[in-house]
Amino acid sequence: MVAVDSFNVYEQETGMSPSDDSPFAFKEILVETTDTADDTDTIAITLADYGMTAVKTVKGFTHSTSNSVIIVEAPTTSVTAGVLTITVGGSTDNKKRVFLVGGY
Repeated sequence: MVAVDSFNVYEQETGMSPSDDSPFAFKEILVETTDTADDTDTIAITLADYGMTAVKTVKGFTHSTSNSVIIVEAPTTSVTAGVLTITVGGSTDNKKRVFLVGGY
């Protein structure tokens, strides 16, 4: 299990309802790890803790050694009993990783 620096949740209205508290609001969870994340490390996210019940997208990124370049990196994911498990992809160790989880 990798250490996580922060979880941030962003919500946006999808235009399907005139109210701001619409159940159709799309949420994004931004997960940022420490710079010690290794490939094959895992992150477990209980979706209900962030107001989410269904995952639609998971995008992964890593920082280069100098932290000046952001690289797209595909993680492996699974959802079991409302818990999303992200397995860090790529082939390098000791890098900061960022994951963007989208759903509702």
